[in-house]
Amino acid sequence: MTRTVALTGMTGFIGRHIAENLLSRGFAVRALTRKPDTGTVTNVTWIKGSLEHPDALAELVDGADSVVHCAGVVRGHKESIFTEGNVTGSLRLMQAAEESRGCRRFLFISSLAARHPELSWYAKSKSVAEQQLTTMATQTSLGIFRPTAVYGPGDKELKPVLTWLLRGVLPCLGSPESRLSFIHVSDLAQAVGQWLASAPQPTRPCELCDGVDGGYNWQRLQEIGARVRQGPVRLVGVPLPVLKLLADISVFFAHLTRREPMLTRSKIHELTHHDWSASNKVCTEQITWRPEISLEHALRERLF
Repeated sequence: MTRTVALTGMTGFIGRHIAENLLSRGFAVRALTRKPDTGTVTNVTWIKGSLEHPDALAELVDGADSVVHCAGVVRGHKESIFTEGNVTGSLRLMQAAEESRGCRRFLFISSLAARHPELSWYAKSKSVAEQQLTTMATQTSLGIFRPTAVYGPGDKELKPVLTWLLRGVLPCLGSPESRLSFIHVSDLAQAVGQWLASAPQPTRPCELCDGVDGGYNWQRLQEIGARVRQGPVRLVGVPLPVLKLLADISVFFAHLTRREPMLTRSKIHELTHHDWSASNKVCTEQITWRPEISLEHALRERLF
């Protein structure tokens, strides 16, 4: 019998890749969306609604074996926006799963940022959601994924940075010795499919990265870029006052256009943190997953 997965965030960059991976494995996918986009991925059952609509969430999980909760708020000019989207919305979905008759597994796509909730509104909202979902999950087996910076086809956030790197310019945020890590979206999607295909495990946050020991510092990124493009890469430091000014400009123009900003002063604390290295140890132990695409390979093959 075909297993059905209820998926949120499918119209986004990461969610689309997850859906494609699940469909390739033979899962039936039911996706929540405010506006169905049947041209993105075929063979998906669309449920109209959002995380604010309990009736839509009940319809989404009805008859599903598992939930993959990929939707999340990444933009906002105040903390309450992240709390409503990432905490309250997640709890509504978990409640629907708990009250359904057949949904027994729930995978929460959190973020490595949850490791340091003090850094930003976004990080705090992901951390609080993890804690409250763990408390709430009594009938449902909960999994928590903490991917690091995700890139790949369809990404709009990291693509400009990687593009400039291959043109010979690398903007440096924070200290040159800060540790960074990355994961290709296809590896993340593969991990989701592997989690659903594996036996349930005790709830432990699973970090996900490309597996490069120690991650990357800015000099290592500079060296990789130089090897790939076979030419020099200039490392350009961006002073903190300039970042703050850019954040203020971002918030101002977002207000004018009635959109939520990505770059805020809260976000700067997260972006300039000194250690975003990650380890796949827990994830590998639980589901025997290992990444296949390093950042250098992705740059060489233009897999972004």
